Amino acid sequence: MSDVVGYERKGRIGVITIDSPPVNALSQAVRSGLVEQVARAVADDEAEAILLICAGRTFIAGADISEFGKPPKEPGFLEVTNALEGSPKPTVAAIHGTAFGGGLETAMSCHYRCAVPSAKVGQPEVKLGIIPGAGGTQRLPRLAGVEAAVNMIVTGKPVPAPKAKKLGIIDEIVEGDLLEGALAYVGRLEDEGAPVRRTRDISLDRSAVPEGFFAAYREGIAKKARGYFAPEMCIQAVEAAVDLPFDEGIQREGEIFVECMRNPQAAALQYVFFVEREAAKIPDVPKDTPLRSINKVGIVGGGTMGGGIAMAFANSGLPVTMVEADQGALDRGLATIKKNYERSLASGRFTEVQVAERLGRISGTLEYGDLADADLVIEAVFEDLGLKKEVYAKLDAVCKAGAILATNTSTLDVDEIAATTSRPADVIGLHFFSPANVMRLLEVVRGAATAKDVLATCMKMAKAIGKVGVVSGVCFGFIGNRMLEGYLREAGLMLLEGASPAEVDAAMYGFGFPMGPFAMSDLAGLDVGYRVRKERGIEPGSEPSSVVADRLVEGGRHGQKTGAGFYRYEEGSRAPVPDPEVVRIIEEEAARLGIARRELGEEEIVTRCVYPLINEGARILEEGIAIRPSDIDVVWINGYGFPPYRGGPMYYADQVGLKKVYDAIRAFRERHGEHWEPAPLLGKLAEEGDTFLGWAIKKAMKK
Repeated sequence: MSDVVGYERKGRIGVITIDSPPVNALSQAVRSGLVEQVARAVADDEAEAILLICAGRTFIAGADISEFGKPPKEPGFLEVTNALEGSPKPTVAAIHGTAFGGGLETAMSCHYRCAVPSAKVGQPEVKLGIIPGAGGTQRLPRLAGVEAAVNMIVTGKPVPAPKAKKLGIIDEIVEGDLLEGALAYVGRLEDEGAPVRRTRDISLDRSAVPEGFFAAYREGIAKKARGYFAPEMCIQAVEAAVDLPFDEGIQREGEIFVECMRNPQAAALQYVFFVEREAAKIPDVPKDTPLRSINKVGIVGGGTMGGGIAMAFANSGLPVTMVEADQGALDRGLATIKKNYERSLASGRFTEVQVAERLGRISGTLEYGDLADADLVIEAVFEDLGLKKEVYAKLDAVCKAGAILATNTSTLDVDEIAATTSRPADVIGLHFFSPANVMRLLEVVRGAATAKDVLATCMKMAKAIGKVGVVSGVCFGFIGNRMLEGYLREAGLMLLEGASPAEVDAAMYGFGFPMGPFAMSDLAGLDVGYRVRKERGIEPGSEPSSVVADRLVEGGRHGQKTGAGFYRYEEGSRAPVPDPEVVRIIEEEAARLGIARRELGEEEIVTRCVYPLINEGARILEEGIAIRPSDIDVVWINGYGFPPYRGGPMYYADQVGLKKVYDAIRAFRERHGEHWEPAPLLGKLAEEGDTFLGWAIKKAMKK
């Protein structure tokens, strides 16, 4: 008898209830219990129909992730779906929360489905590098139609219950109490003599699918799915649903599923899934650390970053007060926020009501005193240490005791900023990434004096506003921007050695980045890096890696915002156009520095851009700036566009082999100089035949 799947009869309806917290995942115990209880319900002569429902906060949310990568245990998923679909009595799934992955596959194997309006259904397996493997690619097209099904499966995006009803995935929307409403729905089906209705028996007519549909769909998603293995496999599986009888389609789905699991991308994407959750765990901060309340947020600075941060909090339901130095700046900041929301309205992302609600949560002021009741204040002013110290002196004077004071600095010393206040324990770095209302990464920078409850509160807050929080220690650039220096250094040096901006960008785009280093620099603004270098005492033109960028800035070419940077940009367009003027500047600087230019191949470009990330990542681990190698991977995937299907720079290094990486870096040092000095940790692990993951496991076991 299963402890997590129960059975009772309510009148003439047999009710199977899954109660396996926290998300009723399809573990071996749940699968076994389902098969057992379906058989019991079928054998119950008093039960005319069978209702499947879940206790707790959700329907079956998917497979049991703790079983990933382990040998399969009986019964399998297909035995569960076959039991429900093969029942001689009508089976009905009652859905609340989420029915994702195996949860939706289980529901689709029932003969009917009802759901509360707030429920969502989806097949997100593609995000783990695989396809649905328990009939999802065969049943969903039969219920929702081929076009809707392939879109759900290829994108992995969930569908709300009302839309799912329109598509035919859900048969009935139940208002109020789910069990009560579901029992009434099943009773009505019985009264009406509703037959057993197996999804597998629905015919898919190939002639009803427009000629060339799949080819057009492939073309339409080519850019978004670029580099990924699983999306094409999803399409092939849905094609099998159209072209083959159900049983043959199920067999083909199974073959494709195995093919996906064998592809290294599946392991990388599943690794990313796990480590994004692992990043929230801080070894010396207990899970039961009391948290501070955050009910009102203050933001100092209404520029691009401050406005984006305000939107991130307003989107999550929190009121925000934004402070600016003068009315003109405040008006511009609020106008930009309004314009951004209007753009979301036009695209259909938000309704008019939602936009009005969000705008209503954001207010502006010129008075620091209006932040007196804020629980969290985030400073997002210009990246100037003196200016930030001035801001913190003012905040220290007006903010209430216990308020968290955060700085959005991307490079500066959080400890020095904290020392400006009388309460350094309340100060923390919250490094948002632009646009802050969109980008998922939030580097949570722990100062030397930052209190544990402040750190724990900010990590929970990150999740509440839809961010992936990663803890970093204090150093120049923290985790992400510190590593970015080496990436941009080598890109800049390769220009002098013979590569063009377009060649470097094309190589990194081919590796899987959404854009190369020079297109990215143009987007961010070349003047930003120029100012940071000057702040650090690096005179323009003194560093070979940045001499070209320095000349571009001094010539008024700041990137997209001025219509020219490493590329030209036509008015109203963000498409980079190679510019002979930039080539001329590169050649002049190479000649001035005595650098002989040559052809650089794609492999060298990729290696020289990626390996500095690995090397600096190893130093960051040695210094304790990052807690785990996987935290570095989370930062680079969510903040800098490192391709998720490669797992992040540290995971990628383990796959390449640390000895190979180490030997290449030593060769680069001999050829290019001391900036390629290998990190001691990298050398140690390479010589021992170890990996970053192995090092992290051993480190965790010692604690």
